[in-house]
Formats: sequence, C-alpha cells, structure tokens
Amino acid sequence: LQEIADIRNKGIKPTLSHATFFWNTEHFTFQRPDWFTSVRMYSIRTHNMEVPYNSEGLLNHHRGDGANHISRTGDEYYDIFPVFDYQMIPGATIMQKETLPDPDQVQKLGQTHFVGAVTDGVYGAATFDFKSPHDPLIARKSWFFFDDAYVALGTGISCTQQLPVVTTLNQCLLRGDVILSSEGKQSALSRGEHNYDNVDWVFHDGIGYLFPQKTSLELKNDSVTGTWWNISKQTSTDKSPVTKDIFKLWIDHGKRPSDELYAYIVVPATTPEKMRQLHSERHIDILMNSPEIQAVKNKDLEITQAVFYRGGEITINENLQLSSDNQGIVMVKMKEDRLAEISVSDPSRELSRFNLSVSAKIDKQGENFQTVWNADQSTTHISIALPQDNYAGDSVTIQLN
Repeated sequence: LQEIADIRNKGIKPTLSHATFFWNTEHFTFQRPDWFTSVRMYSIRTHNMEVPYNSEGLLNHHRGDGANHISRTGDEYYDIFPVFDYQMIPGATIMQKETLPDPDQVQKLGQTHFVGAVTDGVYGAATFDFKSPHDPLIARKSWFFFDDAYVALGTGISCTQQLPVVTTLNQCLLRGDVILSSEGKQSALSRGEHNYDNVDWVFHDGIGYLFPQKTSLELKNDSVTGTWWNISKQTSTDKSPVTKDIFKLWIDHGKRPSDELYAYIVVPATTPEKMRQLHSERHIDILMNSPEIQAVKNKDLEITQAVFYRGGEITINENLQLSSDNQGIVMVKMKEDRLAEISVSDPSRELSRFNLSVSAKIDKQGENFQTVWNADQSTTHISIALPQDNYAGDSVTIQLN
C-alpha cells in the first residue's frame, strides 16, 4: 500500500520483479516486468475455496488445487468462465469425473500440513503436498521460479479409483497459432483436439512450454460452447449459449495412476525462435523429482532451490553438497562458485530451527543463525532460527559473504 501511495504521490517507479508468499493463505505470487503468475494452494490450516455464495462459483471444487495461471497481457482468461473446463484447472492435477459434486461440496478443509514456499523477495519456490479432499488422489507438486522461466514438477501421483488423472498446463483463450515441436520438427497445428508423443515444446500466445524429457501431451485449440447459467444461478444470469476459442494443454497420467510424475518448464514472454534455442541450450537442470526431494538449479543465475519432504541430500555442483536434517524448502545462491546466501522456510510450521549442512567451510555467525565446522567430515552445520507464531511459514534469508 505504501508503494502504491509513493507511485501516485512521489512518482517512484513500481517494483516490477518480486516473489511474495502469503503464508497465512498459502498463496504465492511471482512478478516480472513482462509477465505474472501465481500458485494457489491450501493446507490443514485453510479451506480450499470459499462457499459458493449468491449461487456463484458452483463448479469451483478444484480451483485451489495448485492453480497456476499465467498472464502477459491480463486478458488471457477474460470471460472464459462459461466455456471453462472446471476439471482442467491450469497447474492442477485432477481426477476426471463424469460430473462434479454438488455446489454444497465445494468448500473443504485441506488434509496435509506440508504446504508453503520459500522466497527472498525476488526469487522463490512453492510446494504443495497435495491430497484431494474430493477424490482418492495424492501428488507432490512444486514450482521453481526464475527471471525468464519457471519449472513445474509433480511426483508420487497416485489414485485408487479407476478413472483418468490429468495435469493441466494451461487453459486459456486461443490467440493465434499453436506451434509444436516433436523430435526437432516444428509445425503449426490445425484446429481440433490432438494427441502427440515425444514433444519437445509447445508455443501459444507468447508463452512456451518446454519439456526436459520428451513427453506425451494432449492439446485442444478449438471452439467451445457453454453458458453463464452453468456456473451462476442468479435470476439475472444469461442462459443463452456462449462460444469461445480455447487453448487447452494437458498431460494424461492414465486411469488409476501409481507414482506417476511430470516435469515441464513454462517460458512466458517468448517466441518460437527462443524456444528452439532454449531446447538446445538449456540453463535449467532438474536435479531431483522424487517423493522425497524435488530440486532445480538455474546455472545462469547460480540459484538452486530444493524441497525436502524429509531430510536428505542434493549435489549443487561437483564441489558442493547440501543436506537437510529436516523437511523444508531451501534456496541457495552462489557467487563465483562460493556460497553467498541461503533462504529457508518450514511449510509444516512445526520447526523452531532449520538445520542443514554444506560441504564447505563457513566461518560466520548471525543474530538468527550459527555455524559449526566439522573438520573430520569437511562440512559446516548451519542452524537457522525460524519465524514463530503468526509468522510461522515465512522465509528467512542469511548472508554468508
């Protein structure tokens, strides 16, 4: 609010790059000058959605299941809702049912406690230990955010019901051509519904979707008809048909999946030419994508982000290993191959201190952290005090050089 006032009254330039996590509502936002995205989650501390008051939001059962909308212009989803597929929410992993439950079943309390994010105010990562309150479906989902792209990882996707489960990358208004690259060959797609194997990347409306490993995808770029009456039963609601052109991209995990996974990189504000270059010259490495650890490294920025669902170890480079004694999220910044900064958070809100070790000698103390060098093991143990009470779930950043 102060920044808004200063923009208006003092003429300052707005902050166009930030990573902000609202830990009391499990909502993560990420802004860059040319694009914006967010992740909506819930936990045992929050409900998934609001009650559908005033006979609106009748199909919002899955709108909080890791919803990850992407915006460059602000109108990618403008009035899409009469034709929207509410079982294909961007970013969410959802069991595909014949119909959604009754509207009085929309609001549910979350069922897991490990939900949160780490951020230093500019970069960040979010994680969602997801257990559907509607369906017999679980997954561990994380997002890792950088300047020109972000990574979405899913693992442990399992469902005990004999129905398909899909992860939707995006569902938005169709704007222009859809270009797909498979095994190095690019083509503009005709309108319709498509199924492709061995996909390298997809481009639509200035946004690219890059796949570190060749992936099977389903895609729709065609018109869809619906009505406002489907989602709002107010007396003034228009019941006439609405038709719009829609782009929809998703991964089908099959019926009753067990320990399935996915990995994709979203590249907003890009071009097909840049997508071809990124595919051949990748600067982002996926270090791990398992039910225990999900971790990503951006080589250009020298930033590594890791989600530890339990204690474990990752290799940042050939000279540096990082191990966490506890569950949590860690973000490490390097400078000229030296540890410069560590940010941590506790999505469970259970810890008073975050304990980790690095294979480097660090001789520095701070008001909220201590280091102890172990010469026998050639590691430094770092203990970081975490926020408590109303600030539990917020991030802590320590400077190491």
